[in-house]
Amino acid sequence: MARMHTRRRGSSGSDKPVADEAPEWSDVDAEDIEARVVELAEQGNDPSQIGLSLRDEGVKGVPVPDVKLATGKKVTTILEENDASPDLPEDLRNLMERAVRLREHMEENQQDKSNRRALQNTESKIRRLVSYYRGDKLDDDFTYNYDVAVELLEK
Repeated sequence: MARMHTRRRGSSGSDKPVADEAPEWSDVDAEDIEARVVELAEQGNDPSQIGLSLRDEGVKGVPVPDVKLATGKKVTTILEENDASPDLPEDLRNLMERAVRLREHMEENQQDKSNRRALQNTESKIRRLVSYYRGDKLDDDFTYNYDVAVELLEK
């Protein structure tokens, strides 16, 4: 698959191993995993950080290699069921944080043309994601601009 803002091809990454059920050495109860996911979310972790900490630290000392195999639900689904889901989707939030950082950098360094281009690319990715999430996870009339991004990220 090609990259979005260059003429190069993307590099292929490794695939997850095909598995239908959790490994035998990771025999943690699904309810314990869900409780730990909610606990980590209340501490302010994003869904990807929750998955990493469950993989590394585990639940009650037993690592959880894949939450979906162990519980049958994704981390975001568990968070939605327990009303602990974040206000913004994680990918959109990360792009907005990057755009705000780039905009602040551009205010100090107006002649930095490469970062001006990076800001344009980042904001186009944000607009593309906003149109994808609009109506589902965002309001129907949501439009992206710098002031809205700063306001949402301060929450």
